Amino acid sequence: MIKQYYNKCVTSKSFIPSVVVLLSVLVLLMLPDRFVNPVYKQFETAKARVISVNNSDIQRAGIVAYGQQHCMVELLDGSYQGTVAEAMNMLSGSLGTDKQYQAGDIALVTVGGSQSQGVYKISMVDHYRLNYQLLLVGAFMLLLIVLAGWIGVRAILAFAFTILCIWKMLIPLLLAGYQPILCGLLITAMLTTVIIILVYGFDRRFIAATMGSLLGTGLTALLAIIFVNMSKIHGAVMDYSESLLYTGFQLNLTEIFIASIFIASAGAVMDIAVDITSAVHEVIEANPAISKAAAIKAGLNVGRTVIGTMSTTLLLAYSGGYIGLLMVFVAQGTPVINILNLNYISAEILNTMIGSFGLITVAPFTAVTSATLLTRKKSNAAEAAV
Repeated sequence: MIKQYYNKCVTSKSFIPSVVVLLSVLVLLMLPDRFVNPVYKQFETAKARVISVNNSDIQRAGIVAYGQQHCMVELLDGSYQGTVAEAMNMLSGSLGTDKQYQAGDIALVTVGGSQSQGVYKISMVDHYRLNYQLLLVGAFMLLLIVLAGWIGVRAILAFAFTILCIWKMLIPLLLAGYQPILCGLLITAMLTTVIIILVYGFDRRFIAATMGSLLGTGLTALLAIIFVNMSKIHGAVMDYSESLLYTGFQLNLTEIFIASIFIASAGAVMDIAVDITSAVHEVIEANPAISKAAAIKAGLNVGRTVIGTMSTTLLLAYSGGYIGLLMVFVAQGTPVINILNLNYISAEILNTMIGSFGLITVAPFTAVTSATLLTRKKSNAAEAAV
């Protein structure tokens, strides 16, 4: 049984693309990080267990705290494993960024030291969460493989490739000052091509779904450029983006924000494109004599049902991250017209609505491309048989 499954995977149309993507993932993993802060090279990152804490230097103002927390920690790994020393935890009075520790906590720390002096400085970074994150990732991968088999393996490859492309390619290109919209379009086009080819392999379905998806993404990018400029929204509405301007980077934050709009919706656009292409393919397989117009109609019918739910996907995805802000507005009794005109809210409205335009338009785009390419295949086969 295992041998049969192995043979099925090897002979699959997506086997060679999967191998190529796997090699690409390995190459991206080995690429050195372009932006490395030399300050971090002076310190070693390690895991530590908090043995005891001293909160005498912490001052409180209502629910916030500021000052210093002194932690006695034992280093659990690295060059100074087993060392017990005092570590400093600085509190700035921010609930969102400050951390307070208790005895028994596992923390990530930076260690300053040398062979001659030993450990001379330990700073608390944050609670150590990598083990829980790895547990979630492992469970996610296992569930994919158990439920989807070979398709699940390909999905994991696509997931890893997407993360590495964003981290190793897109982000460095943006920081280096390259044109954000063009970089975003190129990376999105590459990811779309790779992900869909992992689904279908090299065949007409791949071409049809890719064309439909890229047309939807292209329209989303065009609308983003037009409406962001018309709305006079500055890219600094993105969290933490403004701080980049004070670190010496010459960036166009508004164009980066525009790129983020169509990148964010690209996954959902691909999803609809693949759904419609697969549906049209099944219709044509069941009825090889179907006309192109009828195949397009079938694709549009499937598209309508998918759009019915996907149109709210982006709304829920974006609004979920702004629940706290919306609660503040409601608690303060802010008029709705004021809320809708605020930079942050206007930016999220543009994100949601422009992304939804891409989701809606990809349905007819893909219905046309898949019907045109797949019915042509059947027509050619029929002519050859005659």
